[in-house]
Amino acid sequence: MASVRIREAKEGDCGSILRLIRELAEYEKLSDQVKITEEALRADGFGENPFYHCLVAEILPAPGQPQGPCVVGYGLYYFIYSTWTGRNVYLEDIYVKPEYRGQGIGSKIIRKVAEVALDKGCSQFRLAVLDWNKRAMDLYKALGAQDLTEAEGWHSFRFEREAMRELAGK
Repeated sequence: MASVRIREAKEGDCGSILRLIRELAEYEKLSDQVKITEEALRADGFGENPFYHCLVAEILPAPGQPQGPCVVGYGLYYFIYSTWTGRNVYLEDIYVKPEYRGQGIGSKIIRKVAEVALDKGCSQFRLAVLDWNKRAMDLYKALGAQDLTEAEGWHSFRFEREAMRELAGK
């Protein structure tokens, strides 16, 4: 098996990250919802006050191979706050290209996010998964995550831009 490195994304990775975001959306059957651009990823993740942080998984070439490292997965996360427990981290996306799944790369990304969260004093690590993605749910449970829909009955909601405009009276 090739060597895998999990590292913090750099501004130059935004093109690869966007390609992976589009692959993830296609996998989730939600391609029409991707509106983000490479420029927005760059501005929002690598400015003075980043809105998000990102890890990339890259396959390192074997010694003597001419090509450089190849980005095959990512984990995009940000910090949130719980009024009950304080600092939390939220993993917005985790994705590994299909041909690299089953090699522990997703687990490595999750472990690195957990490490970052603990270093930042977070008490919880949150994420969401589509109800049909049993493979991902099984992985998260195997790694120690608790299914809050099963355990506590939580449902996730969101307000889209138009609903926010109505709410804000704009």
